Amino acid sequence: MLKQLPIKKEYLLIAGSIVLLLLCYRLAFSKTIAAWQVNKALKSQLAQASDLSYQPAYLERKNNNLSKIISRYKTDTVAFRSNAISAISSIAEKENVKLSEVPLQDPLYHADQFIIQKLNFEGGYFALTKVLDQLQATSGIGAVRAATYKVIGIRLGAEDEKKLVLEVYLETVK
Repeated sequence: MLKQLPIKKEYLLIAGSIVLLLLCYRLAFSKTIAAWQVNKALKSQLAQASDLSYQPAYLERKNNNLSKIISRYKTDTVAFRSNAISAISSIAEKENVKLSEVPLQDPLYHADQFIIQKLNFEGGYFALTKVLDQLQATSGIGAVRAATYKVIGIRLGAEDEKKLVLEVYLETVK
């Protein structure tokens, strides 16, 4: 069939090559070039996004988040004895736990940036654990820095009475 065509074989080879080139471009090269252009655009966006000085909204969001975290642990040191102790005692009362001791502020626990308060609770183990969990979740009273369970024996006449005491150290930011 090709032998009977009056066209030279060289022209047929050139036309076939052009058709093959257009077919390859349509099926493979166009998608590769489009992917390369998308990659180039995304790399330029990434280069701009990695420079945080161009993103004031990001810095503002970060500052707001840090302020929220700090405000959770920050209390007014003058009002701590009244407001925070009343909130803590109401948490303890809900779980039938006794706020047994709120010692005077020890200057040993004061620093330039924070104050540590010691509180003692009496009650059952599970109730004390619930109170400790609620103290950690409550904002505005400070962060629980340490907690210790102690069994204290009290001698009343011939009998020994044991009670479970939870010592909690709350850290507040000045």
